[in-house]
Amino acid sequence: MDAVTYPHTSVQDILAESMVPVRIPFDDPLSQEYSITWIPALISLDWNGGQHYRTVGFMAPDEMVPSLMLGCAKVYGDLGHFDTAFAAIEKIISNYPESDAAPEALFAEGVYRYKSTQDPAPLKKAYEDLEKQYPHNLWTKRAYPYRLL
Repeated sequence: MDAVTYPHTSVQDILAESMVPVRIPFDDPLSQEYSITWIPALISLDWNGGQHYRTVGFMAPDEMVPSLMLGCAKVYGDLGHFDTAFAAIEKIISNYPESDAAPEALFAEGVYRYKSTQDPAPLKKAYEDLEKQYPHNLWTKRAYPYRLL
């Protein structure tokens, strides 16, 4: 990824805008602390070192950017900063609808909207949107029970 993905302008921009990138050598004690067993591994951490999102393996720039955005959204959503999470999710859905991150972003949006309101309707909407846009995706299958809400 050093030759293709990391130098790409869009990747550099999202890293500069939203993250503090740190490269940990495979044999570093932090690799054990964060259970890094395969590289490249990208882990989105909050400001206290808590993990919220992980990807493993090579990604081209057009997949790396929405993946990094999803990592940010999950940090903010998991910590209850829902407006910031929703803004990142909306960017993924509108700018990268064909990315692998988009279905998970739709799923996360439903979960965070439920968590922020305690209204189950966003969970059902997440399933309906996933079924319509990504009918055979893993995240559609995970949202399947929400159809009953």
